[in-house]
Amino acid sequence: MSHDLPPVPRALIVNADDYALTDGISLGILRAAQHGVVTSTSVLAVGPSFERAARWLADAGDIGVGVHFAVVGEDPPLLPAREIRTLVDRRGRFPTTWKAFAARAGSGRVDPDDVARELAAQIERVASIGHPITHVDAHQHLQLWPLVGRTIVALAARFRVAAIRVPGVSPAHPLSMPVALLGARLRRLATRSGLLVPDRSVGIDVAGKLEPARLRITLRRLARSRASLVELTVHPGEQLDPQRARYDWGYRWSDELTALTDAGTRQLVQRLGFRLANYSSALGATAPRGAEMVFGIADPSRWSDSLPSRRDRVHYPGRM
Repeated sequence: MSHDLPPVPRALIVNADDYALTDGISLGILRAAQHGVVTSTSVLAVGPSFERAARWLADAGDIGVGVHFAVVGEDPPLLPAREIRTLVDRRGRFPTTWKAFAARAGSGRVDPDDVARELAAQIERVASIGHPITHVDAHQHLQLWPLVGRTIVALAARFRVAAIRVPGVSPAHPLSMPVALLGARLRRLATRSGLLVPDRSVGIDVAGKLEPARLRITLRRLARSRASLVELTVHPGEQLDPQRARYDWGYRWSDELTALTDAGTRQLVQRLGFRLANYSSALGATAPRGAEMVFGIADPSRWSDSLPSRRDRVHYPGRM
């Protein structure tokens, strides 16, 4: 008997982050879903390619679509600086890294209302695509920061999104202890709120590094765990992508695309006993029982009182 075979089949979500960051990344994700093992993607509402990438999702088949919330990064927020002063610098830009955000938030210089306003605008923009929203997570995994995590969980409940990512790292990672502590806290909050949380989410350790050999090793390690629902976070992208030059992350986007679309990868997934899934198929539904779904969020008549007021709503030029 092959050593690859586990005793019980498990579900594997292969989620590609940063959809709408660039055209090449968005097209690479769609190709990895059509011809590879990617089952889900997280949409960056502040991504420069959002409007084009949103239209492409209409023909994307059964791919799961989530929200990749951002309070950091190279791209500006959706709201004007005057409405979210504690999230931006004098130029109206987010901090570039999670460390810079954590320093500000840890010293009490981030207003929770600013976070709530900007993230509400972002989920509204993704909802406007018209595709069911299956899950939520955050750029640079900042859902682990308690202030951001609480806001995201509240928005998930408000918009009837049923699942959230709680990332983890290996024990050898230098941030293993804080990630474990913050992850446990977020998992408890999400579980109490009725959200689906994968038993294991892998991505921080291997972010941007899943070339074919490392992807095979990672899949085999996941198969040895006892987790019944596993998420693997990936970052595929097309090789020719001039827009990506401004994102100096050191990611091997095209190598990941090659690995994820290789026929041997799908065969290995099957041999390891995984069933490919997205958050929706893993849960069986994208909303709590009784919710009436409109574009992936509940019937507005059921939650209009809990949404931002009309004065606080966001309107985008050319919004879909």
